[in-house]
Amino acid sequence: MRILSNADVEQLLSPQDVLDVLEVAYRELAQNRGHNRPRNHTYFPVEDERYPGFRFRFKSQEGGNISSGVWGTRITSDMVGVETLPTGEKRRRLLPVAPGGNYVGLVTLFSLTELAPLAIIHDSVIQKYRVGATTALGIREMAREDVTVAGMFGAGWQAAAHLETLLLVRPDIEEIRVFSPTRERREKFAADWAEKTGRNVVAVDDPKQAVVGCGIVTAATAAMDPVFDGNWIEPGAHVSCITSPDGTATRRELDDTAFDRAGRIVVFSREQVHHDKQFDILGPVERGLKKWEDIQELGDILVDPAPARSSDDEITIFANNTGMGIQFAAVGAKILELAEERDLGHVIPTEWFVEDTTP
Repeated sequence: MRILSNADVEQLLSPQDVLDVLEVAYRELAQNRGHNRPRNHTYFPVEDERYPGFRFRFKSQEGGNISSGVWGTRITSDMVGVETLPTGEKRRRLLPVAPGGNYVGLVTLFSLTELAPLAIIHDSVIQKYRVGATTALGIREMAREDVTVAGMFGAGWQAAAHLETLLLVRPDIEEIRVFSPTRERREKFAADWAEKTGRNVVAVDDPKQAVVGCGIVTAATAAMDPVFDGNWIEPGAHVSCITSPDGTATRRELDDTAFDRAGRIVVFSREQVHHDKQFDILGPVERGLKKWEDIQELGDILVDPAPARSSDDEITIFANNTGMGIQFAAVGAKILELAEERDLGHVIPTEWFVEDTTP
């Protein structure tokens, strides 16, 4: 069995690799050639007195697909809570309280044919790229092809992956307008990515500037409340978000108006919508504006040859509404393949993890 760190993953993995293997996985999931269990959060009921407002949380998700040849289980052991920024806005935050001031997130891959564990991989580099690449696949399928200006909410870890993968699926984007609540963060993010990409990446001081005039609007934040007014969305725009209620926290990035104005809503997982009571996505259904059957999954539109938008004026939304174990299986299998080719990581005996009696 091979143990791989985030540093190993960064050496091995490209954003294009992630896009490629995830597209295969989502197609297979839609064609019953993969399986996934809804993500689960369990919060310890007692607050840790060392960290007021924060509690232990255990998160798990698992899944697999035929092409990857593995079943993947991703777990995180977190100290999680909500902090208030100097601007007054609230954000979810994880504390680095593991030994050495670190975090704990692990992906374990199991062989679908030989049962045994094949690898344990740090999860955070996989985490940021699998979210960004999933959003990018939604953009590729749903956004107009002539878009040259995009707006982005967020200036952190996830936003970086979203910008990078956005340009893979829409290379003709000329300008990206970035808003986040902290001026220094958004200005540094914009300057860094303008230099990396050669595009006009600009920090804007008003969130409206990251929506009006933008054919693609992406929210990649840790926000607890909507990050912009849905009335600002222009006809023909495609909007994506990565935050929805998770069954314990009622956080969201898009308001009711955004969902109500959308002609088409696509989610990553319909099952997770009900599992986590994601009232933001369910809102238009409950208000009688849409039928539940009208809300599709990303895998559905990937296998459907019909266009994913009905007109150039239609507002579309892709709600990247959960993390799925199948993502970690598909991307993890690619990482393991590349690691074996280059002999990266630490190899330990598989015999340590198998037993000669029935579990």
